[in-house]
Amino acid sequence: MTHPFLDLAPLSAEHFASIEDRVARLMGTSATSQDVVIMQGEALLPLEGAIRGAAGPGTVALNVITGPYGQTFGDWLRDCGATVHDLAVPFHTAVTAQQVREAFAEHPEIDFVSLVHAEAATGNTNPVAEIGEVVREHGALFYLDAVASVAAEPVLPDAWGVDLCVIGAQKAMGGPAGVSAVSVSARAWERMAANPQAPRHSYLSLLDWKQRWIDGGRKALLHAPAQLEMLALEACVDRIESEGLDAVMARHASAAAATRAGALALGGGLEPYVHAARDAAPVATTLRAPAGTDARELVAKALSVDPVLPLVAGGGALAAEMIRVNHYGPQATRGVVQSSLAALGGALAEAGFEVDLEGARKAVAAAWA
Repeated sequence: MTHPFLDLAPLSAEHFASIEDRVARLMGTSATSQDVVIMQGEALLPLEGAIRGAAGPGTVALNVITGPYGQTFGDWLRDCGATVHDLAVPFHTAVTAQQVREAFAEHPEIDFVSLVHAEAATGNTNPVAEIGEVVREHGALFYLDAVASVAAEPVLPDAWGVDLCVIGAQKAMGGPAGVSAVSVSARAWERMAANPQAPRHSYLSLLDWKQRWIDGGRKALLHAPAQLEMLALEACVDRIESEGLDAVMARHASAAAATRAGALALGGGLEPYVHAARDAAPVATTLRAPAGTDARELVAKALSVDPVLPLVAGGGALAAEMIRVNHYGPQATRGVVQSSLAALGGALAEAGFEVDLEGARKAVAAAWA
């Protein structure tokens, strides 16, 4: 039996390194400024590995919480023995550079800052460039989760002074979930090398990749690569390069603007969960379900019409009140936005709410840039 997924030629170290170089270019960095390592697992692997590599009992961290991932990072930092100061803001907004500046004024000993760029789970995005300026002023190490934001909005670790920037391919890049990448600055490598608790000889270890892969001239891989995922990542980068990164980001911005405008025009009590458009992530739009309804039931009714629509209820405590439209990757299109809002409008009408489907359609068309 033959199959296109089977009996493939082995992925060479040279081929692996070439994919790594293309991902680095996508992030606006290169080997002369930061090292980019593709790790063989979902983005939680480098997200946790970077924190455990750089943080320890002497670390004083500012952990910004604008959604559930920020909460997870705080847990990891505490588990490493770090002193953690949480800066939590309501999930319907974004953190500001001024709030970060005030946190440094209150705790000048902070030497590590963790931040999520775009929280797909809550639909907000944070002003990383402005926050990066504050972090640089105080000399702290800057850790950024850009898993949801890469390819939906600019991700520029060099320009923003980000020392550890993690991305994943499964959202706006429209690629596989089984591989991820992290860019690492020279300062971050120094911090990890000086940390006796940094994972070594471990699947979580970034230092293993530094010592055995990067310092060895990228000639020998640490272990057998995730072949299918790496080839899928290469195809994903091919597609982004063909369309053009700016065009991909513009498509996501249009999807977000059109979803927001269409939801407001639809009526039926739907409201944007993130109050200000400037704080809304281009990768996903979150909506607050009308009072007296359950978001899970509305989503279930909408999906009964078209089960492939990118609609999901919020997670955890937000499950009953939040609806999320995941317009990312190949689903960042006007057709997907129109269909998603039409299905939600049908669900609301069935629940007895007055909706304006034609008004929503026109609003989407007008907002699409």
